[in-house]
Amino acid sequence: MAQYGWGDVQLGRIPLRETFAATESGGDDRGLDLEGQESSPPLTRAQVIARHDGINALTAGQVVPVTFTDKPERNGYYTVKTATSTYTEYRTEVVTADWKVSLDRVGSDAETDLQSRLTGAVRLNDFSLAGERWHAPPIGHYGYVTGTTNPGTLARTGADGTITVYRGVPANISPRWGCAPTSYLTGRVRVTTTGGQEVYGTDVPLAAAGWSLTNGLVNVTWSASGGGSFDVQSFTGGAYRSKLWTPFSSSGGTISTWDGATLLRNDPEMAILRLTKSLSPGRYTVDLTLRRGSRFVEGYMQRNTSADELKVRLNTAETNVTALASAGYVTATSNDSDGNRFVAGSARTFTGHANGGVVRTNTTALDFWIGVVAGGGSAVAGDTATDLRNQYIACMPEAVYGVRR
Repeated sequence: MAQYGWGDVQLGRIPLRETFAATESGGDDRGLDLEGQESSPPLTRAQVIARHDGINALTAGQVVPVTFTDKPERNGYYTVKTATSTYTEYRTEVVTADWKVSLDRVGSDAETDLQSRLTGAVRLNDFSLAGERWHAPPIGHYGYVTGTTNPGTLARTGADGTITVYRGVPANISPRWGCAPTSYLTGRVRVTTTGGQEVYGTDVPLAAAGWSLTNGLVNVTWSASGGGSFDVQSFTGGAYRSKLWTPFSSSGGTISTWDGATLLRNDPEMAILRLTKSLSPGRYTVDLTLRRGSRFVEGYMQRNTSADELKVRLNTAETNVTALASAGYVTATSNDSDGNRFVAGSARTFTGHANGGVVRTNTTALDFWIGVVAGGGSAVAGDTATDLRNQYIACMPEAVYGVRR
C-alpha cells in the first residue's frame, strides 16, 4: 500500500501513487491517460529517481500489465503510446517526479492472450546438438497452448514460488497463455542496484558493484572474494546456495573490479547485463543473461585484442570429470553439502578446468553457462546436467505481445 493511505497503480514493474483521476477515451482504440507525482519525502531519493527513469524507459508499443488499488475495474493489459516524467530537485529538501503516461487498452486477462514469440535458431555449437526448446511464463499463468502438440512440463521451486517450465516447445510456434495482471510479475527477472533498488529500464545508472541479477531460481552478484568473483547462488531446499566463480583472461589476469555496468535488456522474461573493464590498451567485457525459469546464468566473455586464454572456474575446487567437456559441459562427480552439483559448459569446444569450469585457448571470445543440478545425483528429468546443457543450446529470444482472444 502506498504511503499516507493512497492507493497504488502498478505500471508494469513500476509502482506509482494512484491518483484520483483516470482519463479514458473511446473510438478506434480505448485510451487511458494517467498522471501523478512521486516525491521524496515520503519515498527515498533513490526510489523517486528509479520511478522517473522507469517511466521514461517505457517504449511505444510495449505491452504492460496495469493494476490499481482503488480502480480494479481498470486492471488489464495496455500498450504504451507516450510516457514522460519531469524530475525536479529542490536542493536538500524535496525531490519530485511529475509523470504522465498515455496507454491503449488491449483488454482484461479474461479477453487477452499473451503471445510469446520465440524467434531465432538454436545456438551454433561444436557438438552437433539440436538442444531442447523450452519456455517459462509467469507464475500464475493459465491456459498455455502450443497448437495441436502439447509440450512437457517441469515444476521448479524458487524464492517467488513454483514456476512451470514447458519442455519440448514445438518449433515455429508462438505459445499463447493467459495471466491475471496481478500475477504477471511473479517469477520475473529482476535487476537491482546499490541498496537493493530494482531497476526498471535500460537507460539508467547502474553501479559497477552492488548489482544483482535474479529470477528467483538463480541470483548473480559480484563479490570481492577470491580477488573478484561472480557469486552464483542457486535456490534449492528453501534457500540460496552460493558458489564463487572467477572470470580470467591470461593476459589480463583475474578481475578485481569493473569500470562500468550497462543493461542491454531489462524485461520480466529476460535481462542482459554487460560488465566492462579497461585493459592497456583495449577492453574486456562479460555479458550475463538470465531468463525467467532458468536454472543457469548465460555468459559471453570477450576482449578486443590478440588471441588469449579465457576461462571461468570455481574458486574452490570440486571433483569433476573434465573429459565431459567433449559433451559440452562439466559437472561435479558427487553431491555437495547442499545435495546439489555444479554444472558449467559452453556451446564451443573447450577444456574443462581442474577446479570445475570452462577454458578456451587462442581465442578472444568465450560463451559459457553456469548453473546447478538441483538434487545432484537424484535430479528430476529436466534438471539433470545433460538437460540443462540442451536447454542452453536452445534458449530462444522471447518477445511478449498482447492479442485479443
